[in-house]
Amino acid sequence: MMRELILLRHAVAEPAADGQADFDRPLSPLGLTEAGSAGRWLASQRLMPDRVLCSPARRARETLEAVFDVIGDTESLLEPSIYEASPGVLFGLLQAQGEVERLMVVGHNPGMERLLALLHSGQSGLYRGMPTAAVAVLSLDTGSGIEPGSASLSAFWWP
Repeated sequence: MMRELILLRHAVAEPAADGQADFDRPLSPLGLTEAGSAGRWLASQRLMPDRVLCSPARRARETLEAVFDVIGDTESLLEPSIYEASPGVLFGLLQAQGEVERLMVVGHNPGMERLLALLHSGQSGLYRGMPTAAVAVLSLDTGSGIEPGSASLSAFWWP
């Protein structure tokens, strides 16, 4: 039963070059630094996920690689539906991962900050923002499963 959820927004990416798809934007030098900082924070909190679902967008994959450089690898899956996902799509992904004790999702706004609001307050419109490379750690009530408003925010960090 999932007890903890870690949401990680990708770090700062380069603007799209002429003709480059948004999906293919790499991290900027600042983004690489931010992602490493997120990894160090996760390590300092001993927050090693059991499984990671990551957007296949380049900036998300590079963020996860930089985090793994610090905390070490764990099971990770590229999940195409995370890219441009609504909170409802992300919510469905979480429900399908219910057996994972500590899940990390690496994705994008506005979906990530809206998912955070939905899990915490029960309202996806009550989001306050999630900066690049921000980490939100949610504790889930193991008795009720994954439901709107069923999580408490145990930590929020950003570079």
